[in-house]
Formats: sequence, C-alpha cells, structure tokens
Amino acid sequence: MISTITQHDLDLHQKWINNEPGGVKLVTAYGKIVIGADLRGSNLSDADLSRADLSDADLIGADLDFSCWPLWCGSKGVKVDTRIAAQLAAHFCVLDCDDPAYLAAREALMEFAKTSHRAGDLGLK
Repeated sequence: MISTITQHDLDLHQKWINNEPGGVKLVTAYGKIVIGADLRGSNLSDADLSRADLSDADLIGADLDFSCWPLWCGSKGVKVDTRIAAQLAAHFCVLDCDDPAYLAAREALMEFAKTSHRAGDLGLK
C-alpha cells in the first residue's frame, strides 16, 4: 500500500530534527514525500526513496547512505549539500559505460567525486 505523508507527519518529523518533545522520525517505504519537504539532517539511510516525490525537498545534512535515489523527475530541485552532491557524483563516476560523451563527463566530475565520503568504498581513491 502506498501512502502519502501528511503535513502533520512532516511537522512531527521537524520536531524530531529539532529534538523537541513529541517529535517522530519520518520513515518512508514506498511513500511519497510532499513537494518542498524539510528533511534537513534526516537519517534516511537504507530508505527506499525511489518512488518518493522529493521535488524541491531540502535534504541538506541528510544521511542518504545505502538509500535508493529517485531516478525520475521526483528529484528535480532537491536541495543538497556538497556531501550528497559528491556522493551522487561518485556513483555516476563508477558506472561502466564506454560512450565518449559519458567518459568526458566522468573526467570533468572525477576530482569532485573523489571528495565523497564513499569514494574509497567505490574504488575512486
């Protein structure tokens, strides 16, 4: 069953982020996160976000290790920090593709990708 996360759910999650009484950690499993959700600092590791609508969500400081990133328009406009951007770049740079356009793009991104906290795990260091 796919459910939609309500504004009330997000409010409770924001309380959890702020260590306020009554806060509840948001956990998604094939759920939808409403556009523009404030998920700063959230622990979303191991979350399956592949069907989540993260459009314009704020993920700055969030932990996305071992999560599934949406590879559809649902990730358009997501606000991320350098840590997340480098992590995504690192995963892009370890794809197995011999197309010259990809190789040029990988070369342009490689130094940035190597700054990822997962670069060593991915064999980039």
